[in-house]
Amino acid sequence: MTKAPRAWQRMLSGRRLDLLDPTPMDIELSDIAHGLAFVARWNGQTHGDWAYSVAEHSILVEEIFARLQPGIAARWRLAALLHDAPEYVIGDMISPVKAALGTEYGKLDARLAAAVHLRFGLPAALPVPIKKAIKQADRISARLEAVQIAGFSGLEAERLFPMPAGMQLSGLSIRLRPPAETRAAYTERFNHLMSEMDAGNAPPPVR
Repeated sequence: MTKAPRAWQRMLSGRRLDLLDPTPMDIELSDIAHGLAFVARWNGQTHGDWAYSVAEHSILVEEIFARLQPGIAARWRLAALLHDAPEYVIGDMISPVKAALGTEYGKLDARLAAAVHLRFGLPAALPVPIKKAIKQADRISARLEAVQIAGFSGLEAERLFPMPAGMQLSGLSIRLRPPAETRAAYTERFNHLMSEMDAGNAPPPVR
């Protein structure tokens, strides 16, 4: 009888994550923050002395999402921060490669995303309007990255990563820093959003 190939990975937290059947109990923020801080966007083909990590990208996407959706609840900002969380174990692939792989990559990503969402109090599948708004923020971040660090011309970036009319990019910037700093910043932002969520769920004070 043929032995099934190993489909799990041992995480630094000690968790054993089954990539084909992930469960919320095997998800730890420390693993996500560490993994994403060491995964390079654009396959590492960026200017600068440090790779632009998925963790750094995720922090920027959450900031853009909040700009696009003023006053949006903390839980949905958390969803934006975690939008690429599955890449802490499956890596970041550029869009042409994802398209070539077909639906299997998408299914794997969706299973991992659902486990991450449930682990941190979000619905397994995000509401469609929230998902679309996060995707829009993701494209805006990609537009900034493409021009500032990935070698795209302005015309190329405008064609590939269109932005909504009237979107203001002032104050938004690409940061390149060591993985340990990005990991700490990602963790800090996560903790801040979780605190906001907890405060929102707290019962009203007794008077």
